[in-house]
Amino acid sequence: MGEEEKKLSRQIIGKTVVSKTGKRFGEVGDVIFETSSGELIHIVLRNPTPYTEKLDLERSKDGEQLIPFSAVMAMGDFLVVAEEDIV
Repeated sequence: MGEEEKKLSRQIIGKTVVSKTGKRFGEVGDVIFETSSGELIHIVLRNPTPYTEKLDLERSKDGEQLIPFSAVMAMGDFLVVAEEDIV
C-alpha cells in the first residue's frame, strides 16, 4: 500500500457515515481495497445503526456490513454516501 492510500485510510477510519439526506449508517471501521491496483472497493461499517439493519447491504465473510466505495459522494467531517447507489 502506498503512502497516499495509507494516509487516506487513516483519515477516514472512524468518520461517521451518513446519506446525503442525513440518515446515519454508522462509522468507518475499515476499508477494503484491491491490492494490485490500490482501488478502494468497500467501506466496512463499525457500530451500524438500526437503520442499516433494514437495508440489504452486502456483508463480508465475517458478517460486517459493507458499503461500496463507489457510493461515496464526499469526505469531510462525515463520509457522505448516495443511498440510491447502495440499495
